[in-house]
Amino acid sequence: MERKVLQAVTGNPAVDGAGVRLVRVLGRETTESFDPFLMLDAFDSKNPDDYIRGFPWHPHRGIETVTYLIEGAIEHQDSLGNKGMIEAGGCQWMTAGSGILHQEMPQAAPRMLGLQLWLNLPAQGKMTAPKYRDIRPEDVPVINIDGGVIRVVASGDTELPGGSEGDFVPLTLLDITLKPGAQFTRKTGENDTVFAYIFEGEGVFGGARQPFSARHALLTGEGDSFSISAGEDGLRLVLCESQALGEPIAWGGPIVMNTREELNRAFQELEEGTFIK
Repeated sequence: MERKVLQAVTGNPAVDGAGVRLVRVLGRETTESFDPFLMLDAFDSKNPDDYIRGFPWHPHRGIETVTYLIEGAIEHQDSLGNKGMIEAGGCQWMTAGSGILHQEMPQAAPRMLGLQLWLNLPAQGKMTAPKYRDIRPEDVPVINIDGGVIRVVASGDTELPGGSEGDFVPLTLLDITLKPGAQFTRKTGENDTVFAYIFEGEGVFGGARQPFSARHALLTGEGDSFSISAGEDGLRLVLCESQALGEPIAWGGPIVMNTREELNRAFQELEEGTFIK
């Protein structure tokens, strides 16, 4: 059965970090329907003043952050001593687990285009040891299809090798570029949460008559496949797939736990200097 578009979300302009202008597409109001995806921040700017102040040192616990860049570069470092650069076509997958302090500082570029996705950790994984996966552009498999290209940034599908895969929640993240009029159908797990976020162009999704344009996130309904048809200007999108957790969410800024007590404990540890395990 083909998946249809169940919900379309456009998001709202927001300012985060030290003054980064972005679009908050997914957030607190979408956690139930998009489970296990907590948040999606998208950025697209040709003006460095929109993002150059970056995201100075801040904590995370209980989540994974997946930062994918199509254009631009972001320098990062953390409390574990890790330091590096996310390059165009690359991705940083950070498992915050029991707690980490890090910063992300975008570098001035002709264009900054990409996203950060927050993936919830299941209860048994929220206090795991923090971990990084730096997925470099050359690590991302590229699949040529009729009328387009698929970059397999991450894959929880054993039949589709990707740049990485999740230890706790399987994640498939496909960067799909389609030429004008091209069509693509993706087989999906029947019980997975599947959504698309459109970066550029427009297209028809799930056989619907209404086309959707850039800066829309499209949640699909039940089914085992999802079809995409590019419009006259072509289409670029990311397709995200994972398994819903169905767990309670206690969300406080950069920390997401299962209960209010766990959340309060995290902030108390931040005050006492015992947050990093």
